[in-house]
Amino acid sequence: MQLMLEEGLPFISMLVASPGSVATIDRVLVDSGSASTILAAQAVEAVGIEPQLDDTLYSVRGVGGVETVYARRIPRLAIGQLTLHDVEVEIGAMSYGFPIDGILGMDILTQTGAIIDLHRLTLEFAGP
Repeated sequence: MQLMLEEGLPFISMLVASPGSVATIDRVLVDSGSASTILAAQAVEAVGIEPQLDDTLYSVRGVGGVETVYARRIPRLAIGQLTLHDVEVEIGAMSYGFPIDGILGMDILTQTGAIIDLHRLTLEFAGP
């Protein structure tokens, strides 16, 4: 899959699906410096993923500061030709001062054997 460079950062698009709904999430940063994958709450609302009263809230810390997120299992997530089922991701506001809909972090990158080729600007997967 081709990486899209925006302001020097590598972005991809991914598909997120829950029963009866599918949405494409654009502007997902490929970030080997992030331990986990985080999706913007506004981006996943399109597939009916919203906070629930019994969600456990977590604080995550990064270059952008501290953010409160909740974890959710996504029934299907597709990145290019790779499809993952029942994947846990974190959901948060992602107010970082620039437009971003998600971060593809090390949890999924390592699980799938991701190969980031910065010469060709591609992202490939060895498999789940």
